[in-house]
Amino acid sequence: MMEATLPLCFLVAMLHLSVHSLTQSDHHTDQPEATDPQEQHFREGDPLESCQRIVSSNTDFAFQFYMQASTQEPGKNVFFSPVSISTALALLALGSRGSSQAQVLEGLAFNLTNIQREEIHHGFGQLLLLLHRPGSQVQLSMGNTLFMDKHLKPTKTFLKDIKKLYRAKAVSSSFQNATEAKKEINDYVKNKTRGNINQILDDLDPNTLMVIVNYIYFKAYWENPFDIEGTHKDYFHVNAKTSVEVEMMIRDGFYKAFSDRKLSCEVVQIPYKGDVAALFILPNKGKMKQLERALTKNTVSKWERSLQRQRMELHLPKLSISGTYDLKRILVNLGVTDVFSHRADLSGITGNPDAKVSKATHKALLKIHENGTEAAAVSSIDFLPHSAPPIVKFNHPFLLLIIDQYTQSILFMGKIVNPTEK
Repeated sequence: MMEATLPLCFLVAMLHLSVHSLTQSDHHTDQPEATDPQEQHFREGDPLESCQRIVSSNTDFAFQFYMQASTQEPGKNVFFSPVSISTALALLALGSRGSSQAQVLEGLAFNLTNIQREEIHHGFGQLLLLLHRPGSQVQLSMGNTLFMDKHLKPTKTFLKDIKKLYRAKAVSSSFQNATEAKKEINDYVKNKTRGNINQILDDLDPNTLMVIVNYIYFKAYWENPFDIEGTHKDYFHVNAKTSVEVEMMIRDGFYKAFSDRKLSCEVVQIPYKGDVAALFILPNKGKMKQLERALTKNTVSKWERSLQRQRMELHLPKLSISGTYDLKRILVNLGVTDVFSHRADLSGITGNPDAKVSKATHKALLKIHENGTEAAAVSSIDFLPHSAPPIVKFNHPFLLLIIDQYTQSILFMGKIVNPTEK
């Protein structure tokens, strides 16, 4: 069977405590719950409303992250899951205090004078609830798991909050046996991503005392599949000097589209079955930089408002690409420095301030296919031969956004520079 698209993403953040703080934490007992500064009474309300309070900042963060990722590796594919990274970092903020916490939330594009910390965490709780809404035809599962060394004693409040707000659980692990712990985490990720990502950790420092794994698994089918019979070899022009051979899918049909004359690009929306749609953005040759500079929330909402249904002959390459990011490097550029240094205050997790994040990694994978299983029944539109539609050919670098329409969250974002790059 041929799968439709299957992007997967994870975020792994490792926190290690110095040995000095470990001996302290052996004597450390849970603080009485009532004195925990982060103990909050989250207000229940309309889930969509409280989720929308954070989606706008999540979108800003997505574009900030994109700019960092594409600047660090110019000329390379970019692919990541903004919603996955935001969620894992917000969970880290839940366990942080003081400037460590403020920096993480501000790095996530929240303005802390306009929104309270508890509203942010409540918003993420509602967002996760809505992304897992029953009855959706899209397979989407996202979760967070904290692997903690057995000497680390998290507070009851922290465990309760991560479960309630972040669908997260804590697993006790023995990090002194680094080989065994690494295998346990890699096996866990492999299982959660249905075998698509076998290894998220290459090595594990035996001083590590906590690893946060955020995974997202997404599989969906195009509302209108491409016919396998039409797929043919064609060229994709990576740049002025380089072309690569690709499997090009083709479909003549109706799509919502918009020609943005100001930014010299074509925008085509391709819906999946369910409430998710992919936005493919094809700049004219030589206009990618200009397009990237204009990538903001307002630009994307303008595109979405301007889309109109029209017939076209769409050419889209089959592809399988992945992205792996050192989040620490990107976040430090966005002003998040304390949690990675000796100034870190992660006392919301254990009541003890002596821990820091030593490593944070994100990995994402995208596959785009025809959905061949359903393609046999695709002759739903018969056009008269004399009416040739305009051709839109994604045969040079383009951008891609996969958006959950119900919450307006960007699930995945990428730039396809070379569809054959492994």
